[in-house]
Amino acid sequence: MRPAPALMVVLAAWAAVGAWVLAGRAPWAAWWWTGAALAVLAAFDGLRLRRQPTPQVERALPDALPVGHSRDVELQFTSTRRQHLEVFDLHPVGWPVQGLPQRLRLAPGEATTIRYRLTAAARGLAEFPGTQLRLRSPLRLWTQSRIAGAPRQVRVYPDFAPLARLALFSAEQASRLVGAHLRRRRGEGTDFQQMREYRVGDSLRRIDWKATARARKLVSREYQEERNQQLLLVVDTGRRMLASEGGLSHFDHALNAALVVGWLGLRQGDAVGLLAGGGPERWVPPKRGMGALDGLLRASYDLDPAPVATDYLALATRLARQHPRRALVMLVTNVRDEDSEELLAAVRLLQRRHLVCVASLREQVLDAVLDAPVATLDDAIDAGAVAHYLAQRAAAHDALRQHRVMTVDVAPADLPAALVERYLAVKRDGLL
Repeated sequence: MRPAPALMVVLAAWAAVGAWVLAGRAPWAAWWWTGAALAVLAAFDGLRLRRQPTPQVERALPDALPVGHSRDVELQFTSTRRQHLEVFDLHPVGWPVQGLPQRLRLAPGEATTIRYRLTAAARGLAEFPGTQLRLRSPLRLWTQSRIAGAPRQVRVYPDFAPLARLALFSAEQASRLVGAHLRRRRGEGTDFQQMREYRVGDSLRRIDWKATARARKLVSREYQEERNQQLLLVVDTGRRMLASEGGLSHFDHALNAALVVGWLGLRQGDAVGLLAGGGPERWVPPKRGMGALDGLLRASYDLDPAPVATDYLALATRLARQHPRRALVMLVTNVRDEDSEELLAAVRLLQRRHLVCVASLREQVLDAVLDAPVATLDDAIDAGAVAHYLAQRAAAHDALRQHRVMTVDVAPADLPAALVERYLAVKRDGLL
């Protein structure tokens, strides 16, 4: 229990009485009796505050939140007595909040509801220990802080809001929405889909002559891209993914992009799995159906990179052992020239059975340095060092391409579109 500003005002008034007494304008007894009366009044007011019941608090909040998006949090208060209080909800540290603290006046037996806006700042398991209430005594001489409400845990997932929006569109429309540039099909699909009436422009090879004879009109066979293939998303959790751009780490960018291409793979009828390695490890075997997306989210929501060097060869060995069936393996990492030999050995191990694509995240600050005007010697040194680094990085990518490895070198913001383009190209060209 702490003194309120009103108590400070009362003590100042008592001090003024003391000054009046020292000036000889009032007897000492007046000062003593005034002090005794104020002490009794303050003690009685504090006792009444201690006897006040703690209001009941219920928090309305979803069990799962997407990182980086704002959500309304609702707090409902009920009390058996009339009370004045201030509300400070105990949300996770570092999360941006709008609408707190708030002052309330509770009526007995009535429910009072307030709302504030909260933005989840990091993935993982978030803890809400309760709600902090600052109660005021009836005479407002004292305040007391109490914790009310039950603790609550909330899972903060990767940003699944784009997936919810993409679900409203077809696979091709969704691909264009994420920025992918779709190429024309270089042939026909391999899986039979349906029979349909012949259309002008259909190839003669697509005409089913037996069905045409039965129907006495031209009937064409329609094919679709092969389904029930395997897509494995491999995300590096080593130190290279700790870099941050645009408010998100490279790992968060990689994870969000992997979920987008994984969602599209599931929409296309393929089985999608996830392997995280280099630091903390997770393995989700490939599964079909849109329900598999929940498994990917649950497996990755609390996953973070660690400041350790990624052992690409160990990662490839584990993948080859866990999943022997042929698949499209999309490895998202940050390729450096010193990784070239080890990464190439790991990729060649995977190529014995799988089709491999390596996506490398490119730091945007490097391009900014090259585009900046060179006015001083320090500027020239920085530009030269960046150019040399990028040349070594390009050489590492060229070494992968020489061994028939698909490579993608893009900024983090462009990664979802690049992965979707590459996945659709593999499907359309029948490479898998």
